[in-house]
Amino acid sequence: MKFVGLVLGAALSAVATAASADVIRHPIPNSTFPIAQAVTVTSNATTVYVSGQVPPVINKDADPSSPQAFGDTRTQTVGVLNRIKGILEGLGLGMADVVKMQVFLVHNASAPMDFKAFMEGYTQFFGGNQPNLPARSVVGVAALANPGFLVEIEVIAVKDPNKDSK
Repeated sequence: MKFVGLVLGAALSAVATAASADVIRHPIPNSTFPIAQAVTVTSNATTVYVSGQVPPVINKDADPSSPQAFGDTRTQTVGVLNRIKGILEGLGLGMADVVKMQVFLVHNASAPMDFKAFMEGYTQFFGGNQPNLPARSVVGVAALANPGFLVEIEVIAVKDPNKDSK
C-alpha cells in the first residue's frame, strides 16, 4: 500500500506542476461516432495513465465470479467509467481530459461481445454533454481476471489548460 501511496503522490505532484499543453482532438471526417480519430498532445505535458479498471459488485448475494454479481455489459461499462471518473477527479482531472481509451470486452461462446450495450454506457460519459472525445480501441477478449467481468477499461488522460474538466 505504501508503494501505491508513493505512486499516487508522485502523480498528483506531476499533474500539479505540469507545463501548459495543447490537446487537439481530430474528429472522424463525416462522422458523428463518439470517438476521435486521433488526439494530439503538444509540449511537455504530464500524462496520467489509469490502469485497467473492472466493474464494482452490484449484487452481493450473487456468486462473486458470475456476471450476476456485476451486471450486464451496459451496467458494467457505467460502473467501470464511474470508477475511472473517480480516479481522475482524485488527481484533479475529469473525463474531458481522457485522450486515449482501451476497452476489453469479453467475447466467447458463453458471453458474446455486446458492443451495443457497451456504447449505451459509454455515451453517458462521452459525446453529447461531454464533447471531448478520446481516441479509442475496443478489443474482444476470451476472458478477464474474474469470470464475472465482461468489461475492463484503461485510459490515458492529459490536462488541457484551455478546457474545464468534467
